[in-house]
Amino acid sequence: MTARLQIDRQQAVRYRLAVNRLGERLPAGAYVEAARFGLQDTAPRDALIGMHARVADCEPSAWEAPGLVQTYSPRAAVYVLPADDFGVFTIGRMPLDPAEQQSVAELAERICGEFAGVEKRHGHPELRGACATGRVVLRWTTSALYAREVPAPEIDFREAHLELCRRHVRAFGPTTAETFGWWAGLSRPDARTVWSWLEDELLPVELEGRAAAILASDEDAVRTAPAVTGARFLVASDLRLFGADRYGLFAGPGQKSRIELNDWHHPHGLMLDGEIRGAWGRRQGAIELRVAGRLSPAERAAIEAEALSMPIPGATMSVRVS
Repeated sequence: MTARLQIDRQQAVRYRLAVNRLGERLPAGAYVEAARFGLQDTAPRDALIGMHARVADCEPSAWEAPGLVQTYSPRAAVYVLPADDFGVFTIGRMPLDPAEQQSVAELAERICGEFAGVEKRHGHPELRGACATGRVVLRWTTSALYAREVPAPEIDFREAHLELCRRHVRAFGPTTAETFGWWAGLSRPDARTVWSWLEDELLPVELEGRAAAILASDEDAVRTAPAVTGARFLVASDLRLFGADRYGLFAGPGQKSRIELNDWHHPHGLMLDGEIRGAWGRRQGAIELRVAGRLSPAERAAIEAEALSMPIPGATMSVRVS
């Protein structure tokens, strides 16, 4: 493919924020749409905070709303996903080699046999692999992980992989086959093969001089993505949208820090008017925020209002700015 469209980092980030609904919030209750690309549910309940950043008037129970399901996918982490897309995020991660597929299927059969038809608290080290068959759903309470068997999704194997790749490109474009493979948990050869299946739908671009691609149908959206205003508390997984690889351009692979303030206790990011301006963490309901640079009174008020609106039940929220 020959690059035809030059994209700078600001354009890319604006587009990703817009398509991931982190610019203008969805209407109240639109939790399934908010989870369209999957929401990683790392402790203490990141999927809920991710919902809050995307949906107006987010409720504490949003992560378990009707139409949503949990399983390991992608990146082998617990994700909140649209139930109707369960097959995309599971079968779409299966290896392409028939022998490897058989091995995963046998693993799932063995683990599902342990359930005996009921949900069980589970800590099997191979559970992540079995989830790729679509036969296992999870219920993570933040203190325990439960699993149960479900019927395998009725979805074409190739189409599941195509749609997973399509979702990735839409959510994280401009992107690359390597980045897709990292995100989906596919081997590099498998990721390149699936990428080639989607090639007719891709538009080659250059992101800050590096070859990448977007969906051709998203060209106008990339060109016209608006600037983001206001404050949002983003969880660590959403910071990938700003570029996590060594170049600071793509959604992975890599673990490039967004700002110097990020550390073990402040892994998340404060987005203010489309830029990462601070790092935050929380212990129960207390949010601790560290900000780079001075804040105006209006900025401080917007940040505090956003923090205090988080749907964390039974918590007294506080914000400390340093």
